[in-house]
Amino acid sequence: MKMEKIVLNEERNVELTAYIQNVGGEFNNITKRPAVLVLPGGGYKFCSAREAELIALEYLKEGYQAFVLKYSVGKNATWPNPLNDYEKAMQLIRDRAQEWNIYEDKIAVVGFSAGGHLAACAATMAQNRPNAAILGYPVINGKTVRTCEKTAPDVLQSVDENTCPCFVFATRTDGVVPVENTIQFISALEKNAVSFETHIYGCGPHGLSTAGDSVLKPGTVMCSRVPHWVKDSIEWLRDMFGTFGNGTMTDPLCQPRINADEREYLSLDCTLKRLLCNRKSRHVIEMVVAQIAEDNEKNSHMVFNMEQLENMLPRVAFRQAPIFENMSEIRINEIERQLNQIKND
Repeated sequence: MKMEKIVLNEERNVELTAYIQNVGGEFNNITKRPAVLVLPGGGYKFCSAREAELIALEYLKEGYQAFVLKYSVGKNATWPNPLNDYEKAMQLIRDRAQEWNIYEDKIAVVGFSAGGHLAACAATMAQNRPNAAILGYPVINGKTVRTCEKTAPDVLQSVDENTCPCFVFATRTDGVVPVENTIQFISALEKNAVSFETHIYGCGPHGLSTAGDSVLKPGTVMCSRVPHWVKDSIEWLRDMFGTFGNGTMTDPLCQPRINADEREYLSLDCTLKRLLCNRKSRHVIEMVVAQIAEDNEKNSHMVFNMEQLENMLPRVAFRQAPIFENMSEIRINEIERQLNQIKND
């Protein structure tokens, strides 16, 4: 492994540290690696050492290339300096992806507290967005962020369908960054159909880092499960990025969005609401419902019920809902074929 320090802005003391592992040779099944960019917390006053290299090491152990960004803080934290620092760092990582043996489309940002705010901004408003974001006890809403840096933005208004998948963890008893920040953020992700995983632990202080004995004060009161966030976040990245296969990464288990409402053509992975808004696809769905009603007279009210379930994905319903238990895979595939020919407009 090699380490490289790169000064991104000498005047503002902005520095990117790269930890680059080998590929090939003894790692004969690995030709490239996914990567993480760590953004330490510190209330935009400093960059915490407890949330920097210690975090990078956790992902290095799992085969990731890792980077730590020391971004603009203190008198230099005026917005958008920190976001510009992130943009420059991420652009550099992608520009040197071939040299550093990195999958350009498998780069996650990992941020804590104020660094979590910066990571959330990267996920929602950056020009050079990450492919996934891991946020630890993040500052999200305007009320909280103004206690750190009065020029920094509220993240909630920027969550949209282009926001990358997010893993978010916090504790219910955090006395510095109220848990409402996490709750409001995942609510915004849900409304925009963005894939996410969240863990809100019942008890624990702010600034947990890895939650190991070496980083917390003796006698710290917290749930014994809090340290699990590290392993859980790594498993989540495997869900989103895949894992190491024979010379490439395996297919991911999860998609960035939980539906296909924004794709060019319609499918059974669009929400029912989207399909019912299009005249042609509505006809396809109504034909399915009519057939079900004909097969079982008691289900003649199905159109009304389906219109109440606007976020339902028909593919899931056809395979899991008892009302569709007699629908064959051949029929499902035929419905999919019909929908795939309809432009999503």
